[in-house]
Amino acid sequence: MTIAIQILVLGLIILSVISLVTVPVILASPGEWEKSKNIVYTSAGVWSMLVIITGIANLFIA
Repeated sequence: MTIAIQILVLGLIILSVISLVTVPVILASPGEWEKSKNIVYTSAGVWSMLVIITGIANLFIA
């Protein structure tokens, strides 16, 4: 179970770093928001689910 949580946290870190770079670039580029807003919303949803799943999985570790 510990390895599963470590993989979840690694995925969370990777997605956070990718979002940290790409979201400001998308928002600063003219016309990119209309093309990429679905990707931003989807990645935010995936990030939120990773946080929730990691928190729930962490409850089972004693």
